[in-house]
This record gives sequence, C-alpha cells and structure tokens, in this order.
Amino acid sequence: MSWSGWLLAYEAPLRLGCFIGVFVLMALWEWHSPCRRQRFGRWLRWSNNLALVALNSLLLRWLFPLAAVGLAQSVADSGFGLFNWLNWPLWLEGVLAVVLLDLLIYLQHVVFHKVPLLWRLHQVHHADPDYDVTTGARFHPLEILLSMLLKMLAICLLGPAAVVVLLFEVLLNASAMFNHGNVSLPAGVDRWLRRLLVTPDMHRVHHSRIPRETDSNYGFALALWDRLFHTYTPEPEAGQQGMQIGLNGRDDPRRVCRLDGLLSMPWR
Repeated sequence: MSWSGWLLAYEAPLRLGCFIGVFVLMALWEWHSPCRRQRFGRWLRWSNNLALVALNSLLLRWLFPLAAVGLAQSVADSGFGLFNWLNWPLWLEGVLAVVLLDLLIYLQHVVFHKVPLLWRLHQVHHADPDYDVTTGARFHPLEILLSMLLKMLAICLLGPAAVVVLLFEVLLNASAMFNHGNVSLPAGVDRWLRRLLVTPDMHRVHHSRIPRETDSNYGFALALWDRLFHTYTPEPEAGQQGMQIGLNGRDDPRRVCRLDGLLSMPWR
C-alpha cells in the first residue's frame, strides 16, 4: 500500500486519536489548574456538548465520505489546483497551505459574526455559559456543513497534498481545544506564545458578553491575522476572572446546555 493509500485508509482513526489525546491532556490541565470557576456542573455541559460533536462527526461522514483529506488526494490525482501546477517542494507547499487555510478560517469566522443569518448558527458556539475544552468543538451542524463546503472549495482551488490537509485538520482541532481551555499560561509565556499562536487568555476575550470584545480575537490557530486586520484586543475590560462569558438573553440552562436547545437555538 502506498503512503497516500495508507493515509486515506487510516485518516479517521488518526484524527480521532489526535482529538482524544489533546482532549484528555486539556481536560487534565483544566482539572488540575482551572483558570475560572465554572457556573454549571461539568456533566450537564460536557454530555450535551460532546453529543453535539458526535452528531456533527456522523453527519460529516455520511454527507462527505471522502472528507477533506480524501478530496485533497482526488484533486492531486487529477492534477488540478494551484500547488499541483506549481510543483513546489512539499515542505514549502505545506507551510503556505496551512497559512492560507488558517486565513480562510479567520475570514469565515468574521463573516459568521457579521452576517445575521450566519450569526444565528454561530451563536450556538458563543451561548455556552462556561468556557472550556468542550466549547472548542461546540458548533451547530449547519455551521459545520457550511464550513466543510468552504474548506473543500479551498482545497479544490489550492490543491494541497493530502498529508498537508490532514496536518491542518489536526492543527485546527488541537488549536480549538487548546485556546478554548479553562487554563491560563504564565504571563510571560502567554505574551511570548501569542505572537505566533492564539492562547486561551487571548481567545477567551472573544467569548465576552461585551460586543466590542466579542467582535475581536477571531483567530483559531495563528495569532497574526487579528493584528494584521486590527481585530486584536489584548485583555478583557473586566479582566480574565471578572469577564462574563456567554450571550445576553441566553441564560436558561435547558436552552443553552441541552442538545435539543442547541439544535433549535438558531430559530428561537
């Protein structure tokens, strides 16, 4: 079996293994050194947030059996896409593809905030009354589907190698769990690290109930986009401990924590 065939055969367990590994590490970190005291019990939120993750994963596998990695291999086999035409070294293609795909995620995130119909979907993510590793994977199924379609379009146009797409998917998922973690790095480490990557303290500002703070710090993996496009807010007005997480008017636990409430939220 070729390496590309092996990659396609084991793409799902590889991604699942990385997800579980990062999730467990972040959960242990949160348990040992939480940044903020949680408003609700972990069982209520985690059971429903993770049920939404499972639903989204099954839906993606059913509607897009090839997924992003399989599509990348099909595009490569057809010779279509920018990187297939340029035929640059894999390492250079990998760096550029990861940067460009991360820029796409940043721009998509901004659009989901600015377009009212898309915000109805994205508010499921922001309505989480607490902020921890499960928040990073809590998205409405329709948002997940739209995001996948946009990512697949980008893959068709760019033509990155399948291994590059797999690395980006792992990086994106790991970054989302890391920067949504209920943890805090030492001030010096955070200040240094957020020059390159989005840290928990940096992204937590984005989940503030203050609109001008919600409309900032859109990045998921690379931190440079918020500085480049002037959407960067260093710290919340009330501080990391005093800031209020969630959305105003979205406080009923039955509607913001339970799976049925999350699925129906865009239409309420």
